[in-house]
Amino acid sequence: MARFDVTDAEWALIERHLPVAATGPLPQRVRDQFNGVLWRFRAGTGWRDVPERYGPWPTVHARLRVWAKAGVFQALMDALIAETATRGKVGLELVSVDSTVVRAHHESAGLAVAGETLDALEQALTEEKGVPLPEQGPFLRVVHHRPHPERAPRTGRSQSVLRHGAGDGSWS
Repeated sequence: MARFDVTDAEWALIERHLPVAATGPLPQRVRDQFNGVLWRFRAGTGWRDVPERYGPWPTVHARLRVWAKAGVFQALMDALIAETATRGKVGLELVSVDSTVVRAHHESAGLAVAGETLDALEQALTEEKGVPLPEQGPFLRVVHHRPHPERAPRTGRSQSVLRHGAGDGSWS
């Protein structure tokens, strides 16, 4: 058993929720394939990098697809949550699984702007347009780009781009 493979106690809870047909893989291979699926997602690598101890990578991938299509992982998650809740090991308000990863530049954490600065920006826009900011309408126009002098113009495609425009609400 590898470092992060499921333990015997964990497997005892999981095994009964994984479907095995009469002609399906031997139970040990099912456990290896399950561990292979977990290894692949934990490592974040491609399928071809799944270690051979879990079986051929196409087999592990095929097993994942069959299980996912059959709803095995959702049923397994529901069963494990119910099992741990009946044992009093977890509060259902703490159960959360999130599969998203969000990365942002450190400068995108939020711009702190003083109220005086926002007021000054609003005043500048009002003076420039001659209309208070809340009363200013949408500001869009279509700009036609000229082809780059070193490149031939594109054919068969519009070269118009939606841009801020005259502010009169028209799309001309």
